Amino acid sequence: MAQLTDDSRTLLRTCPLCEAVCGLEITLDSNDHVTSVRGDRQDPFSKGFICPKGASFGHLDEDPDRLTEPMIRDRATDTWRTASWAEAFDLIAARFPAIVAEHGNQSAALYLGNPNAHTVAGALYVPVLIRALGTKNLFSASTADQMPKQVASGLMFGDPLTVPVPDLDRTDYLLMLGANPLESNGSLCTAPDFPGRLKALRKRGGKFVVVDPRETRTAKLADEHLFIRPGSDAYLLFGIVHTLFEQGLTDIRMDVAGLDEVRTAAADFPPEVVSARTGIPAETVIRIAQELAAAPTAAVYARIGTCTAEFGTLTQWLVEVINVLTGNLDSPGGAMFANAAAGGIPRTKPFRTGRWASRVRELPEAMGELPVATLADEITTPGAGQVRALVTVAGNPVLSAPSGARLATAFEQLDFMVSVDRYLNETTRHADVILPPPRPTQSPHYDFALLQFAVRNYARYSRPLVPLGDRPSESEILARLGAALTGKPAGPEALNDVDELIIAGMLHKAGIPERRPELIGSNSTEQRIDLMLRLGPYGEWNAAAIDGLGGGGPRDHGDQYGTLNLRVLLDNPHGVDLGPLRPRLPGVLRTASKRVELAPQPLLDDVARLRARLADAAPDVVLIGRRQLRSNNSWMHNIPTLVSGSNTCTLHINPADVARLGLGDTAVVKSAAGTLTVPLEPTEAIMPGVVSLPHGWGHTDSTQTVARAHAGVNANVLTDDSIVDVPSGNAVFNGVPVTLTPA
Repeated sequence: MAQLTDDSRTLLRTCPLCEAVCGLEITLDSNDHVTSVRGDRQDPFSKGFICPKGASFGHLDEDPDRLTEPMIRDRATDTWRTASWAEAFDLIAARFPAIVAEHGNQSAALYLGNPNAHTVAGALYVPVLIRALGTKNLFSASTADQMPKQVASGLMFGDPLTVPVPDLDRTDYLLMLGANPLESNGSLCTAPDFPGRLKALRKRGGKFVVVDPRETRTAKLADEHLFIRPGSDAYLLFGIVHTLFEQGLTDIRMDVAGLDEVRTAAADFPPEVVSARTGIPAETVIRIAQELAAAPTAAVYARIGTCTAEFGTLTQWLVEVINVLTGNLDSPGGAMFANAAAGGIPRTKPFRTGRWASRVRELPEAMGELPVATLADEITTPGAGQVRALVTVAGNPVLSAPSGARLATAFEQLDFMVSVDRYLNETTRHADVILPPPRPTQSPHYDFALLQFAVRNYARYSRPLVPLGDRPSESEILARLGAALTGKPAGPEALNDVDELIIAGMLHKAGIPERRPELIGSNSTEQRIDLMLRLGPYGEWNAAAIDGLGGGGPRDHGDQYGTLNLRVLLDNPHGVDLGPLRPRLPGVLRTASKRVELAPQPLLDDVARLRARLADAAPDVVLIGRRQLRSNNSWMHNIPTLVSGSNTCTLHINPADVARLGLGDTAVVKSAAGTLTVPLEPTEAIMPGVVSLPHGWGHTDSTQTVARAHAGVNANVLTDDSIVDVPSGNAVFNGVPVTLTPA
C-alpha cells in the first residue's frame, strides 16, 4: 500500500458499502479529503468494477451530518449535547449495570444492524457485547432479511454459515428467484460485477431465467422472465421437484438422507396444482424442471424477495433440494461452498433452532437470535424479563423492522438506551448515549462475513487510509462499551485486554502450545486477523487442510502465495486470488448423520402449513419491496448523489390497476398494520395485483439534511410484525395484502 505523505496520494481499500467487496483506488489530498474514487483494475476479483455507491464513497466518508463526538440526551428537555468519550462511557457504566442488577440479565437487549457485516469491528467485537450483556434478547437485521436461508442451510448441512452459492462463472443454466443483483450487487452471493458475470453466462451459450413479480433490471437482462404471484415461490419449486421425481429426471451424486420423505411431500404439489397459486402455467413449470435436469451444469439461486415471505425457509430449502436432485450441489457450475480464508474453530454440534424462545410470543431462537418482529413486545409487555435497557449497533430498526412505529414508541419506554451509530436518526434519537464510529477511511477492512459466500475464493485486507487522531477506533469503542456495560473500567486498554484473552482462547482451542507465537500486525486487532488467517483453510495451523478434510488449502491446489497470513495480504494490497470454488462435501457437513439432510423434520412440519394454503383465495392486491441501485438500507439516503435518478420513494403499480381502482397520482394504501399515502408510479414492469415500495425511507423526523428533504414514506408502516416465517421467525415484507383507494 502506498505510504501517507503530505501530497496527494492514491491508496487502496475494499468498498464497505454492499456485499460485492469491490476493490477501490481512492485519491486523497494533503488534508485527507477524498478527491476521486475509481475501481481497482488490479483486484483479481472485482477487476475494476464500481457502482454508484462505491463512487460516492468520499461523500459518505465526509457527510457533514455524521456525528464525530459522543452525544448525550437530556430526557427532560429532549435535547442533545456533545460529550467526551470518558464521560459517555462513565455514564453507561453508571446506568446500564444498575438496571441489570435490579431487573436481571434478561432486562437487557442488543440489536445489530446490517452494516455490522461490513466492518472489522462488527465481526470481531460484537461478540464482546453479547458476552457482556449475558442476555438471550439478541435481535438483528438477519430476521428481517436472510434468516430463512441460514436456517435451511443449518438444518440441511449442520451449519447455518454453510450456504451454497451459484458458481456463476462456470454455470450453463441459472434459475434466479426474488433477486435483483443488477440493483443490489448480489446478496448472500458475493460477486463483484454481477451484471458482467450474468452477461458472460449468456455469451458462452448459457441460459438465465428470472422469476419475479416485477420486470427488474435483472429480469430485462435474462433470457426469460416469469411473473409470479408474491409469496408463492415454494409452490413453484415444489412443482419442479414433483416433475423431477415424476419424470425420472433426478441425478443424485452424494450421500443424502430423507429422499423418500421429499418425494412424498412433493406428491401434493404437481404443476397443475401449483400453477393456480403461482400464476405460472403448468407446462412452463415442467419445462423449467426439464431444462434444469438437461443442462450440463445448473444452479438455482433465491434471495431476499423469497426470504422475506411467509414461506421463506421452505423456499430456501427447496432451492437446495433441486440443486441436489439435479446433481448440481457441490459441483463445478452448480451451487458450491466458498472456502473463506479467515477461519475460526469449526462448529462441533449440529445446528438446531428453538434452544430458547421469546418471553411474550414464544417465538423460537435461531442462530442465537430472537425475531426482530417481537422486539417491541419484549419492551412493552410488563413482567419478569421485560426489556428495560437496549444497545443498538449500526441499525435503524424504526425504519427497517416491521411495524416500526411500534418500535419507536417502545424505545421511549426504555430506562436506558445506547447506540453505536454515525447518525442521529429515527432510531438513535431515542437513545441516551450515541457513540459514533470513525470515518470509513479511518477504519481497516476485511470481509469476514461476505467472503463466506463468495463465488470465487479470495482475500484482501485494507489498512486505514487516514490516521485516527485522538479519537478511538470502532473496535476500541465496542471493546470499551463491553466493559462499561458490566461496570468495569472502560479505558483504551480494554481493547488490548479483550484481544489478548481471545487470542489465547483461540490458540488453546486449536491445540497450539500455550506459549503465544509471534503474530503479525501493528496492533492487537491485526494480530487477531493474522491468527484467523493462519487457522483458516490456507494457513499453516489448519488441521482440515493438513488432513485433507475439505480444507481446500495450499496443499490441495498449489496456492501461489504459499501459506496465507496477514503479511501475504499486506504485500498484496490488491487482494489475492485463491482459486475457483472446489467441491467440499462431505468435509463441511456438521449434521449428526454426516449426510446432507434432504428432509429435516422442522421443514416437513411446515409443509403442512404450505399445503393448507393451497385452497386460500389470493388477495386482490399485495405489496412487495424493491431494491435500488444507489441505496443499501436507510443510512445511504443522506448523500445527494444517492437519492437522485431512480432512487425515489414511489409506489410501482400496473396501469391496469390504476384504471381498475380509479386512482390518480397518489393513493391511500392500507394494510392490517397501518396506512400510508403514497405517490404512484404506473409501470408495465410490475404484474397486475402487485404494488411495490422501496425499503428504508420515511425520514420525516430525521436530523439528516438530505434525507429529510427526500423523506419518502416508511413501507414498514404497512408490514405486520405479528406475521413471521414460522421455521426462522423472519419478518414478512413481501406478499402483504393491501387495499388502495384514491387520495
